[in-house]
This record gives sequence, structure tokens and C-alpha cells, in this order.
Amino acid sequence: MRRIFLIFLVLILSSPLYAMRIKDISQIYGVRSYRLIGYGLVVGLPGTGDKEQTVFSIQSLTNMLQRYGINVDPKSIRIRNVAAVMVTAEVPPFAKPGMRLDAIVSSIGDAKSLQGGVLLLTPLRAVDGKVYAIAQGPISIGGGFFAGGKGASVSKNITTTGRVVNGVIIERKLPFDFSLNRNSISIVLNSPDFNTADNIAKAINRYLGINIAKAVDPATVKVNVIEKNDIVDFLAKIGDLDVSVDTKAKVVINERTGTVVIGKDVRISTVAIAHGGLSIVIKETPKVSQPLPFSTGETIVTPETKIQITEEKKPLFLVPKTATISDLVKALNAIGGTPRDLIAILEALKEAGALHAEIEVI
Repeated sequence: MRRIFLIFLVLILSSPLYAMRIKDISQIYGVRSYRLIGYGLVVGLPGTGDKEQTVFSIQSLTNMLQRYGINVDPKSIRIRNVAAVMVTAEVPPFAKPGMRLDAIVSSIGDAKSLQGGVLLLTPLRAVDGKVYAIAQGPISIGGGFFAGGKGASVSKNITTTGRVVNGVIIERKLPFDFSLNRNSISIVLNSPDFNTADNIAKAINRYLGINIAKAVDPATVKVNVIEKNDIVDFLAKIGDLDVSVDTKAKVVINERTGTVVIGKDVRISTVAIAHGGLSIVIKETPKVSQPLPFSTGETIVTPETKIQITEEKKPLFLVPKTATISDLVKALNAIGGTPRDLIAILEALKEAGALHAEIEVI
């Protein structure tokens, strides 16, 4: 008998709420990462590069050779060891010129695999169009492979996307909107909540002994800076403070895998539940009717239909008033429920107004 296994978001704490550090649940306004993108070429592929149909890779190779004084007719190029790719990278806050990062390389043509290739020098730009970094280096697929011929091929994992480890070098300082000489800072919550924002403000005021923090809205806590000469130490102390984190009652459902994640605050009102399956099988068999010999009748084909109905019998169970989601799971296990049954019942409970939680389907 299949059993229902649930993942409960439960932390064992002395208080009824979760205790987390401020820096784990929020970020400082203005401290953000930048994403860069560029177009480049990967060379050195063992015949797994772009085909002749991918025109832009041949054009890019021709333009690159012309910059080195080599004039080649694009129509005469027949190579399979080059692939056109898009290169992306994420630059962390306060990145300085000379820092090295990883780059993600993805094929945009019809290349079979990037394994064994080398990314040529590729400028990476931000949304303002300026070049802030360059990328170059060998590509690591990470365990994937591709092998094949004209009649058959075999592959493991994704071989058209790879990583250039430490292949990105920051060339220009990015325009981060953050100044260390400021009178106040804003703490932005990753998951906005009125209670959590108020708890952060109270924790900061209680730690420093003065009222310098105030919750502006569910997502923002404004803090007046009292140590301008050493704001880094000031922010480090605030970030290490533990606060009680409140979360909404929520149920996350992945219907593709049958995974259900349920928060501990989910409650169910008094309700009676009956869940069973109805199977209907319809089978049609053609039946031939032949006329008597030497008669004027005609041969007629008539369908013979058989309908079989099987109804799964499952008991009706009552969920008491003080029931939690674990009580519902125990009841479903008792009648042999599956994760698919639980998903259907949770969605029906939400429609009936008996499930007091937000359902998110991913």
C-alpha cells in the first residue's frame, strides 16, 4: 500500500515563530548583483559544432579572421568545430576590477555538444550597453557527454550548456547604488510580512538601546545610521541579530512529481471528506449480419457495445474542528491514499473554504 509522505517546514524552536538572522531573510537596499551577457564563439569541438544551416556562426568566424588580416569567403567555410554561444555571468555586489567569476555558456545554434571546446575572448555587457567584463577559457560540461554517428546517437545530461570556471575577469567597476556615507539605510525583506518587519525593527532597537529602526511597510525597515565612520561594522552587527520570522500558511503543490509541501500553520475547518475513483470502460466490437443464401438481403455491420463500470469504495471520514494537516494525512494513510489523492483533496478543501492556507501550484 502506498503511503503519503509530506515535507513539513518545521524548525524546532523554543518560541512559536522561526528565529533567523536578519541577513538571512533580508538585504540592504542598493546592495545588489548585476547580470552580464555577451555573444561569443566556442572552438576546438570534435565535429559537434554548428552545421552549415547556422549562418551566424560562420559569419562571426569570418569577421574574427578579417580582424587578423585573413580574408575568407564565408561560402567556402565548411567546419564543424565551431559553435555560436551566448555567455552570461552574475556579478556580486562590490565587485572590483580584476575579480574572477564563472560564466555560463549556452549554444544558440544546432551544435550537438560543447564538450572539449574553448570559449574565445568575449566581452560581457550590462543593460546600459557598456562592457564590464570579458570571458574566455575551456568549457566544463559537468559529467555530460554526447556520442553518435549517422544512424544513431547517445547523450547524457545537457551537453549544449557548460561553465567556464573562473573565466570571467571584471574590467570595470559596476555602478552600484550604495554609499557608505549615508544617514540611513533600508532593510528589504525577501518575503514581505508585517510581523517580521515589526520584529526586525524591535530587535534592532532592543539591541542598540535606542529607537533608530522603524518598519515602513511589510517589506522595508528603515534604520538610522549612528556609526557613520564604521558603517560596515554597524551593518555586520545588525545582520547577526536573531529575529522571529512569521510566515503565511501555505501549501505548495507540484502536480508533475506529486510533491506536496505544507507549512506548519495550515489549519482545516470541520469537514467531511469522501474520495474515491470511478472507472468506466467502453468496448465496441463490430458484429457482421449475413443474409440467407440466394436472398435479396445485404450484409450489415453493426457495433456491439459493452460498458463496464467499476466504482472504488472508500469510507467517508470526518475531519474534526481542531484538526491539523497531519491529522488529514493520517486519515488518508488509513484508507490507502496516494499523493495524487492528497493534491485533489487539498484543492477541493480550498474551494470549499475549509482549508485556511494559500495554495501555490508549481
